[in-house]
Parts: sequence; structure tokens; C-alpha cells
Amino acid sequence: MVLKAASDPTRRAILTLLAQEGPLRVTDIARRFDISLNSVSKHIKVLENASLVTRRTEWREHMIEVQMAPLSEIDQWFAELRSIWALRLDALEAALEEDKDD
Repeated sequence: MVLKAASDPTRRAILTLLAQEGPLRVTDIARRFDISLNSVSKHIKVLENASLVTRRTEWREHMIEVQMAPLSEIDQWFAELRSIWALRLDALEAALEEDKDD
């Protein structure tokens, strides 16, 4: 669910904005985009469902805050994949060098 939520460019931009500036009101987030407040709210809801942001209510204001833990888990997974591919590419390179020498 995290990857699907983060696959949309607008949602990634919202996450980046929150990571850079800290918690923001929904209306402050919406001002940064050329889409309706309703559309921004829908994007935020998807991010909430993926646990990428949390919402707290202060009177009538809804404050949205990024949650980095799910992104850190994905980053760790990608790092593991990169290391596997690095090993495979090293083995391929060694095999190609061996063929060259023969």
C-alpha cells in the first residue's frame, strides 16, 4: 500500500513538502498545488491509509504530518535489492572477463 500511495507525483510532492516544512494545515498544503482542496484532501486520505501521514485536529484546523517509518522500511528493502543486483552484476562482469581471457 505504501508504494501505491507514493506512486502518484502529487502525493510524493505532498510528502516532500511535509518532510521539508513539518506539519501543515490541509489548506496550506492545498495552496501549493493547482488542484482543488477536495482533490488534495483525497490525496491526503490515501497517504493516511498508507500510514505515510497522520492527522491531528486542533479546533477546526487539520494538521498533517509526514511519517517517515514506512518510507524507511521501503528504503531498506530497496537497499537490499540493490545489494543483490550488485552481486549479480559483479558475477556477470567476472564471467564476461573470463570469456574475454579465453
